[in-house]
Amino acid sequence: MNILILGSGGREHSLAWAVMQNPKCDKLIVAPGNAGIAAIADCANLNIMDGAAVVVFAEENSIDFVIVGPEAPLAAGVSDDLRAAGFAVFGPSAAAANLEASKAFTKEICAAVNAPTAAYGHFTNAAAARAYITEQGAPIVIKADGLAAGKGVIIAMTDAEALAAVDTMFDGTFGDAGTEVVIEEFMDGEEASFFVLCDGETVLPIGTAQDHKRVGDGDTGPNTGGMGAYSPAPVLTDAIAQRALDEIIRPTMAEMARREMPYQGVLYAGLMIKDGAPRLVEYNVRFGDPECQVLMMRLGAQAFDLMQATAEVRLNEIKVNWADDHALTVVMAANGYPDAYEKGTQIKGLDALPEDSSNMVFHAGTTHQDGALVAIGGRVLNVTARGASLAEAHKRAYEMVDQIDWPEGFCRRDIGWRGFT
Repeated sequence: MNILILGSGGREHSLAWAVMQNPKCDKLIVAPGNAGIAAIADCANLNIMDGAAVVVFAEENSIDFVIVGPEAPLAAGVSDDLRAAGFAVFGPSAAAANLEASKAFTKEICAAVNAPTAAYGHFTNAAAARAYITEQGAPIVIKADGLAAGKGVIIAMTDAEALAAVDTMFDGTFGDAGTEVVIEEFMDGEEASFFVLCDGETVLPIGTAQDHKRVGDGDTGPNTGGMGAYSPAPVLTDAIAQRALDEIIRPTMAEMARREMPYQGVLYAGLMIKDGAPRLVEYNVRFGDPECQVLMMRLGAQAFDLMQATAEVRLNEIKVNWADDHALTVVMAANGYPDAYEKGTQIKGLDALPEDSSNMVFHAGTTHQDGALVAIGGRVLNVTARGASLAEAHKRAYEMVDQIDWPEGFCRRDIGWRGFT
């Protein structure tokens, strides 16, 4: 099969790495890709937000299957355009992608099925939002309603922080994503990610992970797109996962089908877990980044079989084969991230690192300039390892980190710490 993956980050590198291991893959193209992806697949300069252009490219390159990596092209309807042109696609429709593209929509769905989640208010102007905060009091969570690349969430521990966050949302900092705001009850507990596939009919759990959103060790500093992750998530026990399926995920999928927007793709449920009970923090309509990297390390070649079964509505015929292992990824980011950071700095030392089923460096924001590997993003590398235990995966990952020569980069040194306590 000729397979096309849309995207350019660490998520897409790990997807490409897994797909390339499957014997069904004859040719793989990733658009636009990055320097790491270019070492294992063909990369193409393509505007992945332009559905018509993606369809033409897929036709010209005799593509048999398309995997849409990021949320933005899903929300823009690229998967709809591809399906209308007759292509097999992994990724939900634009209507179903509203589960991530609009936090207010997700809250509405949760209310319709009585799924446990935070109490909330939905606002289109700052004055009403400020009044709600004054009434409710901190701690409280302020979220841009739309897509904000994982950064449109501010957890305010004081009323002053919350009011300032509202001003930030409505002053255009998050663009169109912040023209509407959802303000939520602060939920305490431990957060974990639950990944399921859905083909519009069947829901199939495919793994758990836990990521580290804050930039600094000890979960300090501002939120980021994710500074590392590990899988499985010990806090998400089989019993809690079953409750999440029964009380949150399956009712959501049934409601989406009832509304004639059946969900087809991977659904990532961010859960807050306290006293053995899960509550929904958010849905994402694609693999998390960097959670995808640890899932792909553990799934390997079967990942493509699972995605194909999702697109062909036959998840009821398939099962996931998990090894009793662990994976951990450490994000190396450019100094200054998630605020202003320098681009174009050189990275050395990757050539000496192992690349196999237990050790991989997935590229997120890299390119080649004048024969050198340079950083062009905020989150730049995902140093990923598997092990028989979380401690072994942790040790292997940081051994690789320590061999990378990139003075202008940094990472957290405590990825996985919750799993050790």
